[in-house]
Amino acid sequence: MDFLHLPERTIKPRTYGLTSIIDLGTPYEELKNILTDYSHLIDVAKIGIGSAYVAPNLKKKIDLYKEFNVKPYCGGTLFEKCYLQKKIPEYLHFLQLHGIEWVEVSSGTLDISIEERLNIISNLLKDFHVIAEVGSKDVNHHMDISEWKQEIELLLNAGCNYVITEGRDSGTSGIYNQNGKINADLISNILENLDYEKIIFEAPTPKHQMYFINEIGPNVNLGNVKLSDVLVLEAQRCGLRCETFFMGEHMLI
Repeated sequence: MDFLHLPERTIKPRTYGLTSIIDLGTPYEELKNILTDYSHLIDVAKIGIGSAYVAPNLKKKIDLYKEFNVKPYCGGTLFEKCYLQKKIPEYLHFLQLHGIEWVEVSSGTLDISIEERLNIISNLLKDFHVIAEVGSKDVNHHMDISEWKQEIELLLNAGCNYVITEGRDSGTSGIYNQNGKINADLISNILENLDYEKIIFEAPTPKHQMYFINEIGPNVNLGNVKLSDVLVLEAQRCGLRCETFFMGEHMLI
């Protein structure tokens, strides 16, 4: 029964309004139960950090995600590990062997220049959909707002499907400071001239998620969402929580 007036949500297959979850070792049978109930709310699944390399039943889980129309990919840490050891060709073979069609290019742990990342991306685009990430996991690494905006723009213009703003699974780096506070000036500047529909904001907690929902609207792309928070996030998007209660009256999207 649909009797409430709620914010209009995009529906799968979505190009924006994405919920991108982080999978840090969800057992297969548990994942199957979750997807049976909530796959209509999940668009993208990141096999977090470098865990895909040591995950049991990885191919089986990848096939399950794809069966439920969720796009799986491996966290950027695994890409960077392979880059450091000069194993990118082997990594790409690993992805193809497991049926993974999306790849993340990042510089969260290593200092990989934007020029080098753009060169890698140009070589990946013929075989993969590419998600790039901007920002460092090192809280002491400072990027000017202009640098954030320039990198995002360059990566989108290079053909990346989406660009992620770094926030870690803890919300303590990148677009956040060490205590988890959002850099509001950075976010407002990013939103000025860039296409928010192509940006995935890492928002690992309901508090972070509600900030972006209120700032941008119910169809903001959010990443690093815990599987246990998927339904809560959708309720927040729909104005069914106190902090987003008036979303239906004040939509920006």
